[in-house]
Amino acid sequence: MAVVLDDHLVTLTCDNCGDTVAAPRVPSDAEVVWPLVSEHGWSGSPLADGPHRCAHCTQLGPAAAGVPGGILGIEHLGAVTVVTVAGDVDVDTGDTLGIALRHAADMGGHVLVDLGRTDLLDSTALGLLVRAHRGAAERGALLCVASTSPLIRQVLRVTRLDEVFPVADTRADALARLEGRAPDTGPQVSV
Repeated sequence: MAVVLDDHLVTLTCDNCGDTVAAPRVPSDAEVVWPLVSEHGWSGSPLADGPHRCAHCTQLGPAAAGVPGGILGIEHLGAVTVVTVAGDVDVDTGDTLGIALRHAADMGGHVLVDLGRTDLLDSTALGLLVRAHRGAAERGALLCVASTSPLIRQVLRVTRLDEVFPVADTRADALARLEGRAPDTGPQVSV
């Protein structure tokens, strides 16, 4: 359930990324969620049941697998925000990745871009990753990419981006690299 009710407060949790928003509880149980949904730009049912998404995740659109350049999810795991991408990320779909990376930056801490379900990155996507890396470095954090795709790994190697930010084979490997690293211990390489 995405809603926590107590005597005086209602807290709504985004089903996609886990962000929360809270407000005083309104007297009518029938309108317990709608004020939070409407006032904060969230999407979802005005009732306490059904999925609810924060304003950032609402902008990302549906999180369906197989959508070109789609974002499957944004998760906050301690000091790491994980952006899971599916499909091709190119000039036509790059805006979705850009929104997700800005949301990850807003959360602070490290950023993991999971490209495990991605087959193609063009220069638009590479530019977004470089900007996200710079933003993370300015915050004293790391950006790490996870991908097993031979094509994506070759693109990162040819562009020498694999020397700028860590590239791991799996999401678990990337999380292991980032766990225990204080947000101020990122690499000192600049692009």
